[in-house]
Amino acid sequence: MLPILRTLLFVLAIVWVVATVLPFIRVPFWWVRMFDFPRAQIAVGALLTLLALAAYTFGPREASTWEWATFILLAGAVAYQSVKMLPYSRVWSPQTMEAAAGGSEDRRIRLVISNVLMENRDGDRWTSVVREAAPDVLAAVETDAWWAETARDLEDELPHAVEVPQDDTYGMLVRSRLPIRDYEVKHYLEDTVPSLHLTLELDSGEPVRLVVLHPRPPRPDIQQDSRLRDAELVLAGREVATFTEPTIVAGDLNDVAWSYTTTLFQKLSGLLDPRIGRGLFATFHAEHWWLRYPLDHVFHSDDLALVEIERLPSVGSDHFPMLIELAVDPSKRPLQDAPDADEDEREVAEEAVEEAEEQLQEETPAEQREREMEDQ
Repeated sequence: MLPILRTLLFVLAIVWVVATVLPFIRVPFWWVRMFDFPRAQIAVGALLTLLALAAYTFGPREASTWEWATFILLAGAVAYQSVKMLPYSRVWSPQTMEAAAGGSEDRRIRLVISNVLMENRDGDRWTSVVREAAPDVLAAVETDAWWAETARDLEDELPHAVEVPQDDTYGMLVRSRLPIRDYEVKHYLEDTVPSLHLTLELDSGEPVRLVVLHPRPPRPDIQQDSRLRDAELVLAGREVATFTEPTIVAGDLNDVAWSYTTTLFQKLSGLLDPRIGRGLFATFHAEHWWLRYPLDHVFHSDDLALVEIERLPSVGSDHFPMLIELAVDPSKRPLQDAPDADEDEREVAEEAVEEAEEQLQEETPAEQREREMEDQ
């Protein structure tokens, strides 16, 4: 039995080490990028394997060189994964400061972001959770015509709306209590993948920019890599960096908060992540507690401060909704350390856009139709 256990432990150790090393390779292949996601799960699995390996290796006999090497590599994997996850815990210093107590409520915006799961039809459950959260603004993605109609049940509370229903999982909508001064439906790379850009008016009369994103994900089932997702995040980050108003970017980015791509988006845009120093707020997969990642994001400019952030109850989707309330407070700007991209990172961003554009140019009409049919 011991030789079998020994072999199993060494195979597991190799799996965890490889899963840790692969994301260092800057390629868009789904089978590489997928290891950006389960860092918490890899850390736990590697730690349990490390403990078992230690109990087996450091017994009465002397450990071999290979056993020592495996142990050290596995310990390094545990340490690295833990360091990557540490910012999304309460031991880390928050990136977003809390809003001052007793601040003016007319300078606040309360937002719910929800991936509804297009085929989900539990509309009553969804509207009940949204009403309970009492948002000023609701942003939803994967909304088809049925979901647009369902969201109209919230018209009394959220009378202003922009709807882009689609039956390919890339539809989106915004409903708002706050007036919508203007909006634009943009398509950064593909006509079938929209983003929403709105200017909302707070009760104080001040403007707030809201950008809703839902880029194309890497998908193993159709061998879809991450180039289009990565490029859309780069293009959105660059544009957001030019905004002068308080700005919020929200949506299902089909990426985790700690990945190189999302970190690059943050640096290009100069936006803050309110989860840093507060927790993971893992929103996907709602039905699998052991396999969850933070895929639904809210980033904001450094003239906003945090009032509240919460993961909301299940709505029948594979994603939990997220609630965040922010307050306009320009005095926080010099106190909040907004990220910034260096020259090398800007070159990486430019290459990501060029690669995505090249992919689309080389794609035949038949390949494009096949990909769009898979979306449905």
